[in-house]
Amino acid sequence: MSRSGYSEDFDCEGTGGLWRGAVERAIRGKRGQAFLREMAAALDAMPVKELVAGVLVEDGAACAIGAVALSRGLDVSGLDETKPDDVASTFGIAPALAKEIAYENDECSPWRPRDQPAESRAQRWTRMRAWVASQLRDEREEQKR
Repeated sequence: MSRSGYSEDFDCEGTGGLWRGAVERAIRGKRGQAFLREMAAALDAMPVKELVAGVLVEDGAACAIGAVALSRGLDVSGLDETKPDDVASTFGIAPALAKEIAYENDECSPWRPRDQPAESRAQRWTRMRAWVASQLRDEREEQKR
């Protein structure tokens, strides 16, 4: 099983169901938007624009959520990244958002033929920064809510 908790049978395109609704509400809500803004700032502040997969923070490298941990100065060495509910609690976000970010970070790299190299850490950073930006709502719109 992945860090996201999603299985191979999971419908990653979100063609319906309660789960996709929970993810969308977590992303659109005030808490989710605040976290995504913080994540964008943390990603932008990284001295080396690279993200790893499968771990929060390891030897100074981080995944997208791990970038927030580094930005906050959080020690997540004892946190089990395979338990999305624990990750969500640590970062003050909905479990659905923690799972979705882990899935996007670890498992949504573009498909490549076997003769081409896998996504690099720098490419993962670029893809995740674009994903975060695509999820952000206009701050003025958020203030009206």
